[in-house]
Amino acid sequence: MSYYRALGLKKEPFSTSPDPEFFYRSSSHDRALKKLEIAIRLRRGLSVIIGDVGLGKTTLSRMLLQSFRGDDDFVFCAVLDPDFNTEYELLLRLAKSLAIGENFSSPRQLKESLERYLFKAGVEDNKTVVLVIDEGQKLAAENIEVIRTLLNYETNEHKLLQVIILAQVELLAKIKNIHNFTNRISLNYRIGPLDEKETRAMIEFRLAQAGLRGENLFTDGALSLIFQCSRGCPRTITMLCHDALERLIMDDKEIVDEGVINDLIKFSQIKKFSHIGHVENVEMK
Repeated sequence: MSYYRALGLKKEPFSTSPDPEFFYRSSSHDRALKKLEIAIRLRRGLSVIIGDVGLGKTTLSRMLLQSFRGDDDFVFCAVLDPDFNTEYELLLRLAKSLAIGENFSSPRQLKESLERYLFKAGVEDNKTVVLVIDEGQKLAAENIEVIRTLLNYETNEHKLLQVIILAQVELLAKIKNIHNFTNRISLNYRIGPLDEKETRAMIEFRLAQAGLRGENLFTDGALSLIFQCSRGCPRTITMLCHDALERLIMDDKEIVDEGVINDLIKFSQIKKFSHIGHVENVEMK
């Protein structure tokens, strides 16, 4: 029997899968989502979201896609792993995703076809085309240049392609000296970890989403320890809570206390994820 059912829950509350239903909107994540939606609707061009490992960038991108679901005025293309060896591979992926075709002999032919598509969609059909790139730190230098070229496609009023890049901090080192790319960034925002209040709220939120009715399954002391260990990193919080509920069932206990969390910290690999420090939720100039 699944542990969550034994606890009276309807779903797994602490899966690490990027499920928007279990995405807790911290102040930092909520601000990022709102800024991204504004940038897309105003067709500002390039937006970059930076965040350390485990802070929820992938789920943030899923939330963004969900917020536009059902709106036919927007066309989304998602690239989850941009680790392409050549510009041709990246351009071909975009062409396939946008259903432009796949029989192209050169990058130049692909760019010309993408330009025609973007003009038709953005001008004749009045649609907004959005490219969302996750794991943006994997972008090769030549593919950063491809994105810069695509951002050159514009009318007098707006960009024909909106690009959202979500990446770890390594991306900043790659682009800091590419001035003709960085000066195209209209939104540059860094998401940070949760504070202790938000950590508690995230755990309570996910349990409620999973069907918990009644008192929390964690003591105040356990919640404080989870925050101290995770330093507010959502992925680490999720992993630690999952292990804690499993231990609850195995030890035939009714609530997760400080002893359970201390044991998990001592004997598990959770500690290796607790290196993420606190980052102010500020836009980077």
